[in-house]
Amino acid sequence: MLNQNQPLISIITLNWNNTNLTLEFLESTRQFTYQNYEILVCDMNSDIDPTEEIDMRNFPKTRVLRSPENLGFCKGNNWGMRKARGDFFFIVNNDTEVTPDLLTRLIEPFFDPQYSGLIGATSPKIKYFENRSVIQYAGFGKVNSYTGRNNSLGGFEKDEGQYDKSYFTFGAHGCAMLLKRDVVEKAGMFPEKFFIYYDELDLSARIQKAGYKILFVGQAEIFHKQSMTMGKNSPRKTYFMTRNRIMYMRRNTNTFQFVCFLFFFTFLSTPKAFIKYLSEKQFDHIKSYWKAIIWNFKENKYSIQ
Repeated sequence: MLNQNQPLISIITLNWNNTNLTLEFLESTRQFTYQNYEILVCDMNSDIDPTEEIDMRNFPKTRVLRSPENLGFCKGNNWGMRKARGDFFFIVNNDTEVTPDLLTRLIEPFFDPQYSGLIGATSPKIKYFENRSVIQYAGFGKVNSYTGRNNSLGGFEKDEGQYDKSYFTFGAHGCAMLLKRDVVEKAGMFPEKFFIYYDELDLSARIQKAGYKILFVGQAEIFHKQSMTMGKNSPRKTYFMTRNRIMYMRRNTNTFQFVCFLFFFTFLSTPKAFIKYLSEKQFDHIKSYWKAIIWNFKENKYSIQ
């Protein structure tokens, strides 16, 4: 267990035209048993400045930082981390509800002798807010080096304690992850070219390349109101998922693996996607899919991170 000298955790959450969601998230943080934290609400240039409404609620240890533009998930969280004072960064979606011992559970492994300083990031069990007995995330499987696919462990399973243990996983989840500051300084922040989707997998890959491991903490829980910002099946989501899947493979595979991926993507994934979109008359999705491919021909695979 941690002693009374708890490290400062900077909780970073983004807000963009969803102040009510952010207020609900902040209300849930009042129950934290961990005491040494600050909350940075990073507003991404919402149409209405949320500062006054948030300040009126007198949330403890909370500041609103307002960006002059919508920086997106990756750049927005990086912007927040640069303004944070903590030894740890807790990146968390504003469409979540936290549990009282969440921070305590997530930070303990960093100081557990059995891990010998190997931990670079931790993520909790993520469950659906609408149905709190159903799991969204209990760790990520490794991204296949030839298909660009991976799986989320526990997805849509009823929680019956089967994922209550902690274990190493391929990736931390962008919805809720605790990062150690000096690990971020060594491995880098979120890849800003991604904007959203596949970004946490790219960051997780770099954390592991830097010599650290990522731990899924089964006793830590958070509840997620999934897809309330992006939409469950929007052309915009199709664009970023396709674009960033290709970008991730460009950045994290060798030449042979990437050639195999291109074959798989060109002759299997793309025809399957187009047949689906045509049969459902989702022509905007086809346009977004093509834009995602063309973007990768134009853009260098490297970014600030």
